[in-house]
Amino acid sequence: MFTQLFSFIHKIKNKNFFNNVYKLLENINDLEKKFINISDYNLKRKTYELSFWLSSGYKTLSDILPIAFAVVIEATKRVMGIRHFEVQVIGGIILSQGYIVEMKTGEGKTLTSTLPIYLYALYRKGVHVVTVNNYLAKRDSEYNGVLFNFLGLSVGLNLSDISFEEKKSAYLADITYGISNEYVFDYLRDHMVFSNSQKVQRGLFCALIDEIDFVLIDEARTPLIISDTINNNSNTAFYFEINKFISFLKKSDKNMKNGDFVIDRKNNHIFFTEKGLRNLENLLILNKLIKKNSSLFHCQNIKIIYYVISLLKAYYLYVRDVNYIIKNNKVVIIDENTGRIMFDRRWSEGIHQAIEAKENIKIENESFSLSSITFQNYFRLYKKLSGMTGTALTESSEFSYIYNIDTISIPTHKLMIRKDLPDLIYLTKQEKFNAIINDIVEKHKQKRPVLVGTVSIKSSELISLRLSKLGIKHNVLNAKFDVFEADIISQAGLPSAITIATNMAGRGTDIILGGNYLKKIKGNNSRKFNLIKKIWQKKHDFVIKKGGLYVIGTERHESRRIDNQLRGRCGRQGDPGSSIFYVSLEDSLIKVFLSSKIKNFIRNMGINYGECIQHPLLILAIEKIQEKVENKNFMFRKKLLYFDNVVDHQREIIFTMRNNILINSYNIFYCLLNKIVKLIFLKFSSKKLNYILIFFINNFKINIDINIYKNKNITQIQKIVFNKLIVKFNKKKTILGEKIIKVLIKNIMLKKLDYFWEKHLSIIEYFKEGSFLYSYAQKSPLHEYKIQTSKIFLNILDKFYIDVIKEFFFLNSTNYLNYLVNNDI
Repeated sequence: MFTQLFSFIHKIKNKNFFNNVYKLLENINDLEKKFINISDYNLKRKTYELSFWLSSGYKTLSDILPIAFAVVIEATKRVMGIRHFEVQVIGGIILSQGYIVEMKTGEGKTLTSTLPIYLYALYRKGVHVVTVNNYLAKRDSEYNGVLFNFLGLSVGLNLSDISFEEKKSAYLADITYGISNEYVFDYLRDHMVFSNSQKVQRGLFCALIDEIDFVLIDEARTPLIISDTINNNSNTAFYFEINKFISFLKKSDKNMKNGDFVIDRKNNHIFFTEKGLRNLENLLILNKLIKKNSSLFHCQNIKIIYYVISLLKAYYLYVRDVNYIIKNNKVVIIDENTGRIMFDRRWSEGIHQAIEAKENIKIENESFSLSSITFQNYFRLYKKLSGMTGTALTESSEFSYIYNIDTISIPTHKLMIRKDLPDLIYLTKQEKFNAIINDIVEKHKQKRPVLVGTVSIKSSELISLRLSKLGIKHNVLNAKFDVFEADIISQAGLPSAITIATNMAGRGTDIILGGNYLKKIKGNNSRKFNLIKKIWQKKHDFVIKKGGLYVIGTERHESRRIDNQLRGRCGRQGDPGSSIFYVSLEDSLIKVFLSSKIKNFIRNMGINYGECIQHPLLILAIEKIQEKVENKNFMFRKKLLYFDNVVDHQREIIFTMRNNILINSYNIFYCLLNKIVKLIFLKFSSKKLNYILIFFINNFKINIDINIYKNKNITQIQKIVFNKLIVKFNKKKTILGEKIIKVLIKNIMLKKLDYFWEKHLSIIEYFKEGSFLYSYAQKSPLHEYKIQTSKIFLNILDKFYIDVIKEFFFLNSTNYLNYLVNNDI
């Protein structure tokens, strides 16, 4: 192992960095020896000692790192009966310094994480450990919680179905486990409360993300939105109306001629031709959806174009049983990266409603955003951010560009002896699946365990059906139930086991050759333990002789990283294993991206039916395709982030205003009175003075004799108006009492701020959805979006300021009580 480490250190560019890491490793090992003979009580006291040193500034994080790591290593031996591998300690050191660590599957990332988690938990500011599903969050919080509790640290579990009190308690713990979505939604919900006591999070100090590529890459394709539905939404009728004539619009041919629209499958978009825009305009007029003399690009008509494009996408880019299924008469999304059925998700930009219209089922009410944020902008809020995964290097440039985190790969504890066989390529899908079934049958006869990885539920079910007809027993995991998946996948290393799984099914659970015998042992029955271990050892040795786990990929994913994750399911901890991918020219990735020249060349090779192609140039071409698609997806996420960065600046202003209102609304309101007077005089500067004064009389209910102000300058008039507002304000304070006035002001300001923020999000969502139309006018959609939304935001703020004062002065002594009751104050 040390030979591997030294070899690894010499290969990397920053040798000084790893020399320092190695010195730290030696220091930790020396300290560990000193802790062997101290009592449990004195070992636990180290936690309080180290925390005190940090909080008092007596020592820095770098100073205490070797001591903290040695404490965890010694405690792990006492509590769990195991010792961290040297590579795990190195991984922990690198994680603690804010890097992404790539460690191969089965190398013990969960145990590695205990080191940096403990270190940062010593700050007592809260460490958020992020996992990919609730099962793993619960499992890891319980498994590692025993260790952390032993060392005097509290551990919380943050799930979506727990009570407010449980959630708040989870965040108050030194270490909190949970899934990414729940952390983000809690952050958004905390900025919608009407009292600081209703918040659950206590700040975003440190996050350590397990399977960081899944969370920050795969999950980061769409923003997380807290929304509400629009009741009696009349817009849904548009989808059915447009659906009646959508078939009259014809797609262009391969040369982008003789059609109304062009399908860009590579970028998942649809563009109208000039001819198509004219035909669309005529169809909309004919169906009375726009007026005869109205321009297609009039602001009121852009939304209709958006409906049309959504429906075209529904027909040409979204396939039933591949992208979605119909369950209980509802459209349910199938996640393209994980194969999971997403019961609680809906596509945005009208896609979900368009598919409902296409499938002729009830269109659910459209929703509007109450608050939203992207994963990128949420996780960049943490002061300390790091993470680990088995596959990160292929996305290292994105991690660096978006999150400013570098990626470092750690060598394996034992030498990797897995065999990655070259791809087998066939002309058709039928030939490919025939070959896959034959391969499975052959390995099954040898009693060798087989894991079949698919990119869709449809492929899983196809293979399952054919195996069932052959009478071959197998398990199918469609990434629906985390707990059952983990249990099934843990037994995928048994002799003769055949497991069919979509990409994410059972991720985070090791496949141990011979099966996970430990699951069958309960209590401290050493006799039973030895008996089961003996049985497992026999099965384990049998599988080793057969070559270990055999992994079959049924097609290449658009990301090399996902393929590498599948390969990584075998060959863990120095075990034997092999992997192979089957590909056909009819696979969606190859069909869309492989050049027609190469396809024709292959077809002209005179290959017989059922014969495979193994050509290094073709395999290289597929890799190049994956790189190209990865870059495309990266650009898509960059574009998403660009849009959200515009909103992020605005969101920061709104959330800061909200927090300030919660803390000090009374003084903010008082200052706002002066701001409002200047704002209104500036806003209506082009109007006559009488107009401005009448505005104050009508909206703020103050008495002003217009004739008195004729000979005074603007500054004097503003001061007089401000003083009248103050007099009216003080009069209300006398009538209502200061306590009620403070509550009233806070709630008026918060409700108005939320109302205008929600309204702003709805408006700019339309701008974002229709922004691509600017490209028809040779303008940058992103640039125009930034300009327009900034103008809208400033206008929204002005309206907020005016409406807050207006509503406050509108309330009088007879109706303020009704306001308090109706608004739950």
